Amino acid sequence: MKTTLGVFFAILVPFLLLGAPIVSNDQLVLLPVKNDPTISFRIWFKVGSQNDPKGKEGLAEIVSAMLTQAATKKNNYEQILEKLYPLAASYNATINVEMTVIYGRTHRDNLKEYYPLFIDAILEPAFKEEDLNRIKSQALNYLENTLRYANDEELGKAVLYNEVFAGTPYGHITTGTIEGVKSITLDDVRTFYQTYYTRQNVVIGLGGGYEPALVEQLKMDLNRLPAGKVTEVLKPSSKKLDGFHVTIVEKEAPATAISMGYPIDILRGKKDWYALAIANSWLGEHRNSSSHLYQVIREERGLNYGDYSYIEHYPNGGVLQLPPQNVCRRVQLFEIWIRPVPNETRHFALRAALREYKKLVENGMTQGEFDLTRNFLKKYVLNYAQTTMERLGYALDDRFYGIQGSHLQLFIEMMDKLTLWDVNEAIKKYWQYGLMQIAIITKDAASLRDALIHDTPSPITYATPKPNAVLKEDVEIAKFPVKVKPENIKIVPLNEVLVR
Repeated sequence: MKTTLGVFFAILVPFLLLGAPIVSNDQLVLLPVKNDPTISFRIWFKVGSQNDPKGKEGLAEIVSAMLTQAATKKNNYEQILEKLYPLAASYNATINVEMTVIYGRTHRDNLKEYYPLFIDAILEPAFKEEDLNRIKSQALNYLENTLRYANDEELGKAVLYNEVFAGTPYGHITTGTIEGVKSITLDDVRTFYQTYYTRQNVVIGLGGGYEPALVEQLKMDLNRLPAGKVTEVLKPSSKKLDGFHVTIVEKEAPATAISMGYPIDILRGKKDWYALAIANSWLGEHRNSSSHLYQVIREERGLNYGDYSYIEHYPNGGVLQLPPQNVCRRVQLFEIWIRPVPNETRHFALRAALREYKKLVENGMTQGEFDLTRNFLKKYVLNYAQTTMERLGYALDDRFYGIQGSHLQLFIEMMDKLTLWDVNEAIKKYWQYGLMQIAIITKDAASLRDALIHDTPSPITYATPKPNAVLKEDVEIAKFPVKVKPENIKIVPLNEVLVR
């Protein structure tokens, strides 16, 4: 014991003598689960793509990959993978505009072999040129090829986010821009790491069947990070819109992807957020076939694979079934995602989605819709965090949003407290119709531009018979007004997207 304490104080005292701050208990988020045989780590650094220097867009994500997908001073990347394989364990990073989380999970029986690899990734990165070249190549391939040619849905979302937050630190996706990624050097990586991966900028998340000694070990090890206070980035303010603003990306695509939305000034933890969650779930719960947009556009008319809406940023929606953790932000986005529809129905599908949204904004929910959705959400939220790792992620998010207790528990409690009046008042307060950014990936962009400017009717035909009620409603949808001013529509060639 004396030897252990002696080593501890030998490391700790120099920090105290220098007057440098040390990692404290205030920087801990602990979720002990005695019977869990695994240990989950989430080390949160308060840095994200909002901290990318101008002209170096993508640097924060590159640095996170240089920590988790590259060599350390003791092992090259191939050796790390070889050592992790028999442990059935791994570590990686998730990054968003305001958070970078280095996470990993291992069986507690393998902790002795796993922990040195995990902590070295954070504290002892090698920053090798060959790793940087590989990681930059992967980022450029995603921007230049995957987004442009293989994933129109994510491209549409990227264009939407960039347009909504243009001119702010949120104004580029985390992967960055093509020119930004190309310009990143090893010196940029080292400087960014030294600036933001500091003792004062870290929160330790630990969950599962760990021993108390591991908490002290993490604190002691992370005290080796450099000192340094990070300057807070100002909360972004979005541009004011004067109607619908449309960006059409010209692409020879077999179908049309549509994303639309605008910033909303409400964050989880507030009563109105949970009220709005009920309205949003009824309108377009992610991957839920009973939601309204899904029923109108897919089930009744068979135009696409799905139609969803969100009151929080929801990256990787094409992969995830449930909301992700550790993608927190101070300004959220209301978004409607229309998965690709046949090109000949693009104008009709846009009208159909906006018409349903407008009716909800203007009329609110009915008592029956409210009761059904509230009861569904009360049970559905139980699926959000089924593992210790996921619950630990939510616990970190609670710290970000300043929620006392648990967002997930508060969610369930609010389902019993909220009334229909609360929900409809939240709709009036935070949602509006007509001031919206729209991103569309499609071919023959000029004809769509003309149709939007002139509000040209967009009748639809079907290959199979439809009920009379649907056909009657189609006549109304085809003429539903969605007129856009000429100056508010721009067409962008595919090869100019995400360049700078």
